Amino acid sequence: MSGPSVARALDEVPRVGSAALCMGVFDGVHRGHLALIEATRAAAVEHRARSVALLFDPHPDEVIHPGTVTPRLATPGLNLRMLEEAGVDVAVPIRFDSALRALLPQEFLAAMAPAIELRALVMTPESAFGRGGAGTPDAMRAHGQTAGFDLVVVEEIVLHGGEAISSARIRDAVQGGRIEDATHMLGHPPTIEATLIPAGAADGAARLRLAIDYPAALPPRGSYGVEIRSDAAAVSATLEIAREGGAAIVALGGEAPLSAPVVIAILAGGD
Repeated sequence: MSGPSVARALDEVPRVGSAALCMGVFDGVHRGHLALIEATRAAAVEHRARSVALLFDPHPDEVIHPGTVTPRLATPGLNLRMLEEAGVDVAVPIRFDSALRALLPQEFLAAMAPAIELRALVMTPESAFGRGGAGTPDAMRAHGQTAGFDLVVVEEIVLHGGEAISSARIRDAVQGGRIEDATHMLGHPPTIEATLIPAGAADGAARLRLAIDYPAALPPRGSYGVEIRSDAAAVSATLEIAREGGAAIVALGGEAPLSAPVVIAILAGGD
């Protein structure tokens, strides 16, 4: 499964050369993220460059508002793996801290040179980066004319109600038990990454506690049909979320892997 990721400073990015670049938290790697990646890949082909995604960690909200914890749809390591599976050439975890937040957008981009020679910057209309959110698409289009890169703007994927798909809306859906809505926005079932630990029995069946070492976005109390995925196999199971926030597997359709972290895909439920 996904291993730990080590976030880097901007001046520690790997040597890539000519690049088409996008950036974000990419939590859950949802359908909107995939549209951004597809546009970045296309820009890379057009500019004979490599496609690069910068993944910010920790979540910027936790730096901007100290003391807050943002529930995660996936670990940074799993998000990186999903970006790579989506076809991005280079996915790099970038440490988001007060020093990074203080950079002007022009300083942000310059800090990656010469490892990354920017040929195209891919953004959504509402996105911005750099000090005070000064790196808007309009500002970066103007900067690109002198810095030698093109700006590509990718429209957000809008739901029937007129709202754009976002990780925040998906978190709300998961935590509200709206698994079908979350799956629709993600393009895949919501997941939890955990290690399974034997914890006695329930109704004659082995009970496995979930050891989760990150602030996972969990559904509300109830029982959920899930699939436990490891490198070796995938087995069906029932996940029970307790009132106090604990989580356990209470029924298995096969032998569960216990020696390594697994990804638990939430398929349905909430009963």
